[in-house]
Amino acid sequence: MGGLLKSSVAKKFAMALSGLFLVLFLAQHFTINLTSVISPDTFNEISHFMGTNFVVQAILQPILIFGVVFHFIMGFVLEIQNRNARAKSYVSYNGSANSSWMSRNMIYSGAVVLAFLGLHFYDFWVPELAHKYIESHPEDATRYYGELVSKFVSPVRTGLYVVSFVFLMLHLLHGFSSSFQSMGVNNKYSEGIRKFTVGYAIIIPLGFIFIAAFHYFNNL
Repeated sequence: MGGLLKSSVAKKFAMALSGLFLVLFLAQHFTINLTSVISPDTFNEISHFMGTNFVVQAILQPILIFGVVFHFIMGFVLEIQNRNARAKSYVSYNGSANSSWMSRNMIYSGAVVLAFLGLHFYDFWVPELAHKYIESHPEDATRYYGELVSKFVSPVRTGLYVVSFVFLMLHLLHGFSSSFQSMGVNNKYSEGIRKFTVGYAIIIPLGFIFIAAFHYFNNL
């Protein structure tokens, strides 16, 4: 495996595969969070299941964390390789002519998304661990909605979430579609896939922004 990942093509393939996995998680995460706007009880039920189910906690959650770490480390490695390659052929390289702004700045949008994930873990995952394993509170299947809403009381924190999802949109607009290209998908369905990825890249982040704004204005 280590030898395989020395290949630039293999690295791009592995990064694309991890990216597609994270896109699936993002859709699932959005679906669950959207229920908080529709039905607090439903949100509590799903969140309680996700928070107490052994398969989710002991298997899927570690895989997700590994996928996040792997994707971003591979992204930084590929960015360093690309910069070194451009430095050697800088005379003929014209970034703005050969690629879009989003593709040239994936490392920056990715860094913002990574910083947001740090905030998100601090807001939700760390308190969840403390609640379960440190503070030893009695089990409460109705606490999740209130904990979610409390994160959007501050206009500053809500604003950080909104800005982060804008950068996520920019990251997905290039990254999602290029994942299929890196995996060698080039057939009659390519244009349909491209349109789907663009729609996903716009709708999902806007959906998260809507959820954050909904709870913030409900708190006023």
